[in-house]
Amino acid sequence: MGDDSEWIKLPTDQKCEHKVWKARLSGYEEALKLFQRIKDEKSPEWGKYLGLIKKFVTDSNVVAQLKGLEAALVFIENAHVAGKTAGEVVSGVVTKVFNQPKARAKELGTDICLMYMEIEKAEVVQDELLKGLDNKNPKIVVTCIETLRKALSEYGSKIVTLKPVVKVLSKQFESREKAVRDEVKLLAVEIYKWIRDALRPPLQNINSVQLKELEEEWMKLPSTPPKQTRFLRSQLDLKAKFEQHQAQGEQSDETVAAVDPYELLEAVEILSKIPKDFYDKIEAKKWQERREALEAVEALTKNLKLENGDYGDLVRALKKVVGKDANVMLVSAAAKCLAALASGLRKKFGTYAGQVVPTILEKFKEKKPQVVQALQEAIDAIFLTTTLQNLSEDILGVMDNKNPSIKQQVSLFLARSFRHCTQATLPKSVLKPLCAALIKQVNDSAPEVRDAAFEALGTALKVVGEKAVNPFLSDVDKLKLDKVRTMSTVVLEASRVSFLQSSAGPSKKSKPTSAVGGKTKKNLDNKEFTESELSIEVCEERAASVLPASCGQQLDSANWKERLASMEEFQRAVETMDKVEMPCQALVRMLAKKPGWKETNFQVMQMKLHIVALIAQRGQFSKMSASVVLDGLVDKIGDVKCGGNAKEGLTAISEACSLPWTAEQVVSMAFAQKNPKNQAETLNWLANAMKEFGFAGINVKGFINNVKTALGATNPAVRTAAIALLGVMFLYMGARLRMFFEDEKPALLAQIDAEIEKMQGQSPPAPIKFTKKSAAEEEGDEGEEQEEDGGRGGGGAQDIIDLMPRTDISDKITADLVSKSGDKNWKIRKEGLDEIAAIISEAKFITANIGDLPLALKARLSDSNKILVQQTLTILQQLSTAMGPGLKQHVKAMGFPVITVLGDSKANVRAAAMTTLQAWVEQTGMKDWLEGEDLSEELKKENPFLRQEVLGWLAEKLPTLRTVPGDLMMCVPQLYSCLEDRNGDVRKKAQDALPTFMMHLGYDKMDKAAGKLKTASKDQVLGMLEKARALMPAKPAAPAKAGGGRGSAEPSRAASAGKKPAAKNQKDDEDKSGPIFILIPNAKEQRIKEEKQLKILKWNFTTPRDEYLEQLKTQISTCFAKWLQDELFHIDFQRHVKAIGVMIERLESESEATISCLDLILKWFTLRFFDTNTTVLMKVLEYLKLMFAMLNREDYHLTEYEANSFIPYLILKVGESKDVVRKDVRAILAMLCKVYPASKVFPFLMDGTKSKNSKQRAECLEELGCLIEGYGINVCQPTPAKSLKEIAVHIGDRDTSVRNAALNTVVAVYNVCGEQVYKLIGNLSEKDMSMLEERIKRSAKKTTTAAPAKPSATERSQREHPTNPNSTFLRKPAQEDPNKLNQARQNAQHSEPSHPSIPKEFQLDLDMIEMDQSRVCELPDLVQHELDELLEPIMIPEPKMRSVSPHFDDLHNSTASTVNFVISQVASGDISNSIQALAQIDELLRQEDKAEVMSGHIDQFLIATFMQLRLIYSTHMADERLDKKDIINLYSCIIGNMVSLFSMESLAREASMGVLKDLLHDMYTIQIISSSNEEFLNPQFCSELEAHLRRAVKHSGNVSGLKSDRGNEKSSLRTDQMTKAKVSDILSEIFKKIGSKENTKEGLTELYEYKQKYSDAELEPFLKSTSLFFQSYVEQGLRIIESETRIQTSHGEDFSLSSNNEELKPAVYYERLKILRQKQGLANNSKVGVIAHIPDEPQQRPPMSSLLSSKPPVASSTDMLHSKLSQLKESRELYQQEHNTHSYAPTQAHTRSASPAGNLDDLKKRLERIRSKPQ
Repeated sequence: MGDDSEWIKLPTDQKCEHKVWKARLSGYEEALKLFQRIKDEKSPEWGKYLGLIKKFVTDSNVVAQLKGLEAALVFIENAHVAGKTAGEVVSGVVTKVFNQPKARAKELGTDICLMYMEIEKAEVVQDELLKGLDNKNPKIVVTCIETLRKALSEYGSKIVTLKPVVKVLSKQFESREKAVRDEVKLLAVEIYKWIRDALRPPLQNINSVQLKELEEEWMKLPSTPPKQTRFLRSQLDLKAKFEQHQAQGEQSDETVAAVDPYELLEAVEILSKIPKDFYDKIEAKKWQERREALEAVEALTKNLKLENGDYGDLVRALKKVVGKDANVMLVSAAAKCLAALASGLRKKFGTYAGQVVPTILEKFKEKKPQVVQALQEAIDAIFLTTTLQNLSEDILGVMDNKNPSIKQQVSLFLARSFRHCTQATLPKSVLKPLCAALIKQVNDSAPEVRDAAFEALGTALKVVGEKAVNPFLSDVDKLKLDKVRTMSTVVLEASRVSFLQSSAGPSKKSKPTSAVGGKTKKNLDNKEFTESELSIEVCEERAASVLPASCGQQLDSANWKERLASMEEFQRAVETMDKVEMPCQALVRMLAKKPGWKETNFQVMQMKLHIVALIAQRGQFSKMSASVVLDGLVDKIGDVKCGGNAKEGLTAISEACSLPWTAEQVVSMAFAQKNPKNQAETLNWLANAMKEFGFAGINVKGFINNVKTALGATNPAVRTAAIALLGVMFLYMGARLRMFFEDEKPALLAQIDAEIEKMQGQSPPAPIKFTKKSAAEEEGDEGEEQEEDGGRGGGGAQDIIDLMPRTDISDKITADLVSKSGDKNWKIRKEGLDEIAAIISEAKFITANIGDLPLALKARLSDSNKILVQQTLTILQQLSTAMGPGLKQHVKAMGFPVITVLGDSKANVRAAAMTTLQAWVEQTGMKDWLEGEDLSEELKKENPFLRQEVLGWLAEKLPTLRTVPGDLMMCVPQLYSCLEDRNGDVRKKAQDALPTFMMHLGYDKMDKAAGKLKTASKDQVLGMLEKARALMPAKPAAPAKAGGGRGSAEPSRAASAGKKPAAKNQKDDEDKSGPIFILIPNAKEQRIKEEKQLKILKWNFTTPRDEYLEQLKTQISTCFAKWLQDELFHIDFQRHVKAIGVMIERLESESEATISCLDLILKWFTLRFFDTNTTVLMKVLEYLKLMFAMLNREDYHLTEYEANSFIPYLILKVGESKDVVRKDVRAILAMLCKVYPASKVFPFLMDGTKSKNSKQRAECLEELGCLIEGYGINVCQPTPAKSLKEIAVHIGDRDTSVRNAALNTVVAVYNVCGEQVYKLIGNLSEKDMSMLEERIKRSAKKTTTAAPAKPSATERSQREHPTNPNSTFLRKPAQEDPNKLNQARQNAQHSEPSHPSIPKEFQLDLDMIEMDQSRVCELPDLVQHELDELLEPIMIPEPKMRSVSPHFDDLHNSTASTVNFVISQVASGDISNSIQALAQIDELLRQEDKAEVMSGHIDQFLIATFMQLRLIYSTHMADERLDKKDIINLYSCIIGNMVSLFSMESLAREASMGVLKDLLHDMYTIQIISSSNEEFLNPQFCSELEAHLRRAVKHSGNVSGLKSDRGNEKSSLRTDQMTKAKVSDILSEIFKKIGSKENTKEGLTELYEYKQKYSDAELEPFLKSTSLFFQSYVEQGLRIIESETRIQTSHGEDFSLSSNNEELKPAVYYERLKILRQKQGLANNSKVGVIAHIPDEPQQRPPMSSLLSSKPPVASSTDMLHSKLSQLKESRELYQQEHNTHSYAPTQAHTRSASPAGNLDDLKKRLERIRSKPQ
């Protein structure tokens, strides 16, 4: 007991794993009792033992193992999750239980295996048992075989897959162990019970003694098939049915599905085993050698299943023997080889069927029974590899052969073929021409031919039913028709001749028989009404019996009124007659009596024609009756008064006798006449009738000749009607119609093309009238044809194609042409292809018989010359148009090689191949392409181009098909392989194709196929299958069947069918009326606790696995309404959308319950983030926005548990490719910070920046910037330094958007903490640092417009968004209020569509103003300002006082954003807007108490001002449409504002130096313009402005000087860092000027001044890459300037200095200005000041055209701005001196002490010395 104390108190699951066997035994016993007590199969208790069950069965202790097996069996039987353990447990049973000596252990092991099969794991169990057969321990092998036998006996062959079991039987029969041989013998007997003789072929190679023993055992078995006695969980209905039959002592009617022996065989490869000399011997002259070759092949083809390969050469050799060998024995041998090949290859032989069948059919001329029998066997075997439709062309070709033996054998072949057809495989389009040919043979002179034809027709009648065949037997007399029917009743019973490899079951034969039985009477009733011609006497007698006596007497009266009265009585009589009693022929013959159709009175004639229509509509109107009246109707169709009635009559006759027949008769009669009016109206009637009746059955060939006659008519009305008819025919025939008229004259052809062009894009109208006799018949026929056509059009279109005259070009495809196309010289090959193209083009329409052309073209598709490959593809496209549906039989030979070309490396070749493929599919449909293994073989080729093209093609075509062949399943393994292809495009195409495969094959089949993959691949593919399941398209609906009474029946059926679902929906709605969320106290806390204790899975995954889904389902089951659970976990995404919609509706009403289930709701939404459906995603985001708004209102805060299970997955969607999704996610993140601390959201975003998705990285960085701006630097977690170092790494990212986002984030930090950011980000590369500095420098102007008072950290943390309007990061509001600001913005957009956009730095951030609701005032007051008096006249420069607008009281209290809006209008492209804004600002500036509003906005205002000035130079002044007075007014407003601004010292001081420099440049330009145009501006304003600017600059310079003196080391370090990039830019500009011809001197001067200012500046890096001559030139120029400076200093000349001590020479500028004025034709008068007194200097100066150009430079260098400021100063002083005015400042008076003339003389001397020096 001491030992027991260690484990006895342990939990059961821990005991089961204990090292002591007694503990395990105790644990197994407890587990067994526990398992028996648990009633709920989905109880979480089962999950604890999920990983222990394998240990239960593999326990090393025998005693404990027995108890473990018992417990495991109960677990498997009751646990819902038991299926997950199937593989490992069964493997353990096989290796550790089946080898035990105890029978009880083996019995339990077998029961476990069978129980796993019961819970739907049969495949897994079978695979493990088959693996056990390879075990070296015979005990394990015996038990595995025994278990397989029991499984087959109990579950049957439907559950146990027999093919892999049969494969291993032969190997086990050879075992040395007798026990194994005995057990496998029992297994073979059991298998024989289920599949009978299908087992014999696979066991033919075992020991003869064993085979004899098996035969004896098989003979003892009962003949009744075995029954399934044990059922799967999914077969409960079958189980109940079985138990019911057992209780009643009845036999179940369920039959075992027949097993095809072919499927159980292994394919044998024979091509490599063919003797090397076979092809030489088969051509040998001696028949003995040819026989040897055939015998060798015959021995190889005896294998029942052959491996697929290229049998083309072998088939051609055998075909040649059959067709041309004179030795009948060899013909028989070759035919047997062909039959064996067809049987061994089955569908794979279909490629060669078209080549062989014509030869065999021709060879039926042989009369020797031995040869005929061999040929019959061969053609019967070949038929099973293809379809009758593919062979019909060849069969019809020999049906008219003169040899009776050929006709007889072909008819017998058709009879045998028909027995294996059904209504689906023998459509009307195939049956019709075959029946027509057989009917001809019924009248043949040879009795054996007649009998064979009767047998074929009788078989067809029996198989597809009288309904399908009777329409084609209308011309057969009654005696022969009775013989056909008699033959149909006895043919299948009397002569059931089977095919060699027939796979057709009895069900196929019985189905059509049963279909016919019940409808024979109906078909007989619908048979066309026929009658013989009656004599005139009989007609009069019959008419007199139904018409009034007076009517007959007055028909031929001379008085038209009597004739009219007679017609009225006639009409009344016809209207009251019964349909059966109405003698139609007699009545119409009475109407045709004299005067008949020569009636002269139009009223009588109208009545007569109307009566004809009535008779045709109401009676049994035959073609005989129609022939009596048609001539008269056609004669009157052109009559103005009677034409309408005549057309009515023709339409009624068409309904009675069919339009095709009526139209053919009418057109031939019309063109037999000479009346062009009748011809034109006939064609018009026919065009309209085609639209009403449709095109089915129309004889195209008959009409084409008449239409061509009409097109050549002299009467234009006839030609117009013919062209209109062609337009209608084009709707049904398409482009083929034009081919018949290509020989017409160009003018006529142009008219036809114009008519066709009108019809392009239109679809033919649905028929609204139908032939009475066939309305019921054709209902099924049309559906059949549409299904058969596979999307190529209706039956009518098919008939048209069949009726086209086709040319047989096989005789033109000679051996020389084929060899020419295969010549070694590519030029000769090209000539061969050209000839082939010419042959096809000349023939237009060709038959399917094209000789050896398929082989020649197939070879060229693999030509090394790509030009020839493309030419071959063009020929194949041409071939598809010319051959039409006959192309089907060439799909295998030429179609699949086209698919191979899709793997070509050249895109143009692939495109041509795809065009060809589409053209072929249009003619053949998809069925032939999907049958067999050919398509899967193509996909096996690991060519990425081929795979992606084929998969894309399948993804396009499969959704359009209603049904597909079962062979499509063969492509599924290759599809799964493509899902894991290395090429991304292949994977993408495979994913696109996956749902289309699933729509036809079903999820279960594809899931089963995925189970055979490796584990790693299986998991991935299953996940894709689940996603594809939601995207699976619906199958296309069956084509609508148009018809008279049929259409009206549909709505009533739909209405009645809709009643039941409506009631059901009503019940569902009642169930959904309750709460959707169930409020359970402390449920969320319990879930949190369980996750912490690791009792449940933590919600953390890369992609959601099944266990997470199951866990969430379990958790939701207690908290959500049942119907909502079903909706949320439904495979259809539309159900998800519906569920979310309900959740949105209930969000407010069930807010408390929503919060209680919040963690589960968020978890479910994370699963939706992994879906690819955008509709669901957008609905999810909509709900999340509403939910977080609700949580904020409820003052709820997310828990860590909820945040960790949701936020990481939300951040994944921030990198979504769709902008609308990213916008919504950003909005949700903004709202999230209201219910969860921003500092905790920050780490999640930091993790998001590590994603591989560049969009996600960029968006996360942007969001981080928002958080920093909104919440300060302390939001960075864990520390700002660590976070910013990680952020700064992304500055060097390869993606531009990521780099920009990282830079903007760091700039945001810089705006918050200033210079400290350089310490926080750590070391950066030089390139990254330069980008950062540049970005900070660019953002400097923006930040200067912010309010000077910096908000405290507390205030900042309380804000929802940053208030800085120029902030880089601005979230768009989640819901934008439709306020007046939006209206103003929309109005502005509509009013200025053509104006240039305002630069971003001057735009007002309206989104920011909308969010800042707490501080924005009545903005519309400013927009609606009363400014009319300011606009007329505009005299802003006048210093007059205006009344203050009352709105400025509000403006004074408004935010900086409101002022920004007005300032932004200053830079507007609209002059009136700009003037209005300047007027408002001027009004502010003129009032000292209001001017404070402009504080903090001076730089922004000045920038907007000089941007407007530049806009004037670049745009307005060049625009001739603008009035120059408006421009002058704008200048006046700007200058007036400048005067007002710089009159106020407090505001002027706020202007920064950089902005003033740019402003001075633009103001200087104004001065030059004003000097050139005296009346342009008043110079007084320029003088006032200059005075104020000078004072401001001087003050700014002093202040900056004081600041720099007080600066510390840190600021100087910062300046150095900031000026690195600036130094480089300045020096680059200077050296550019030195290198230019015009600005060389100016550049040298600037370089000298720069060196004086920065003595430590290094010029070596800039001079290093230049020539020695340039370096010496620069050095010499600097020395000259230095000497000049010393001379000026020694003479005491005090030239005006700028704030940077820059030397200026005003005379130089005056001289330049003078030259420029002369060039412009302006006088140098007194207003130019001292320029008139300056003598001309001989030195040539570079022109200053840049200052006067219509488009001045946008910006100037820093140093040149100072030079221009000094120039402005000098010019103003000289101007004032000449007019005896005072200088601007008394302190500057001494600067003009020296005479300008003297200075200029000195300058001239120095310039002469400089010139004389050698350069």
